Amino acid sequence: MRTDRLEAFSDGVFAVAITLLVLDLQLPPTNVSLIQGLADRWPGFAAFGLSFAIIGIIWVNHHALVGALRVVDRPLLFLNLALLMSVVLLPFTTSLFARYLVRGGGDAHVAAAIFSGSSLLMSLGFNVIYVWIIRHPALRYDATPPRSSVRATLRFGVGGVVYAASIGIAFISALLVFVLSALVAAYYVLDQVTSSEPVES
Repeated sequence: MRTDRLEAFSDGVFAVAITLLVLDLQLPPTNVSLIQGLADRWPGFAAFGLSFAIIGIIWVNHHALVGALRVVDRPLLFLNLALLMSVVLLPFTTSLFARYLVRGGGDAHVAAAIFSGSSLLMSLGFNVIYVWIIRHPALRYDATPPRSSVRATLRFGVGGVVYAASIGIAFISALLVFVLSALVAAYYVLDQVTSSEPVES
């Protein structure tokens, strides 16, 4: 099966998910100054910026993976659907995280853990796709077995390790979860998909 339908459908889902993030940004109340009202909503703006970056980076790396493919098989289509399901969950978990971050207490920790869990699901989905592509060279333009595939897979999977740890860290500091998620996003801004040629295009 050609890759164009997978790309078109995935791009549509990414576009919807990233657009949904803005729906949770609310106007400040009119009984306080505009500056104060906007400042009070900083968690919502910060969570929006972080999740927009995360989904955008996922889209960029997804494009790099699909760009290396000559064809897709049926299992890969279902793996891609699982990844997209985790992506469309991010707007909800982001909104939950933002709402409870400033409240503190147990609810903030639970919300941070849920956000970390949804990020972990996304990371696992991406890593399974990555490994599937590596282990099925017939899908790629270049069917040569990838060099240093174990090292490349471990490097690509760093985010999943951090997200898993963040579930526990959430019950210590919700704000630290936010910082760690931002660091993971910055890590994946760098090309962790095609560097060291784990999947050749």
